[in-house]
Amino acid sequence: QTVKWYRKAAEQGHADAQFNLGVMYSSGWGVTQDYNEAAKWHRMAAEQGQASAQSNLGVMYEKGLGVTQDYKQAVKWYRKAAEQGHRRAQKNLGFMYGNGQGVVQDYKEAVKWYRKAAEQGQADAQFNLGTLYYFGRGVVQNNKEAVKWYRKAAEQGRADAQLKLAFMYDSGHGVAQDNKEAVKWYRKSAEQGNADAQHNLGVMYGVGQGVAQDYKQTVKWYRKAAEQGHADAQ
Repeated sequence: QTVKWYRKAAEQGHADAQFNLGVMYSSGWGVTQDYNEAAKWHRMAAEQGQASAQSNLGVMYEKGLGVTQDYKQAVKWYRKAAEQGHRRAQKNLGFMYGNGQGVVQDYKEAVKWYRKAAEQGQADAQFNLGTLYYFGRGVVQNNKEAVKWYRKAAEQGRADAQLKLAFMYDSGHGVAQDNKEAVKWYRKSAEQGNADAQHNLGVMYGVGQGVAQDYKQTVKWYRKAAEQGHADAQ
């Protein structure tokens, strides 16, 4: 019934209904999954300026879902949505600039768009912006800024950001060296299954840094990482 009413509104030119119908075809909710139909309805909404549809159409062009893969078209639609403040499109546009897909690689532009998304709380953009600060790409290298953005992403539960933040505490880069904080963030990442964090947490238990030395815990975390193919843990 939901599909029926979305379709009626979509066929009358209602942009949000067109977008919702496109999402249902993409996801296979209430209809057989069909990326061609999804692309059709997303395009109709996108051409009316519906930002989420523009963003999703960009994804479809980037990945070749229901359309021929075309990075330039992906950039075109990401940009339209990003300029309307759509944070996922801003993040994706930053990614395209950072990787030189559909545009000439430009880290300054990547920073610009990642920052816009990061300031809206987009965790992927926060992590990527932290990484650009860490390596000094598109910005002056700044470990304190890297820590700031890694922390924001880590607090939203990104395991790779938690690992990076732990490393910054472990090494004293951009923040006062603090083994207990390193252990805290290694643990959060390790509990989400990050093999590098599991290995590093094992190391901290083995040498008794930031936590009481405990070889049983060392073995436990090395084993978890080793089972994921982590060579050092093995």
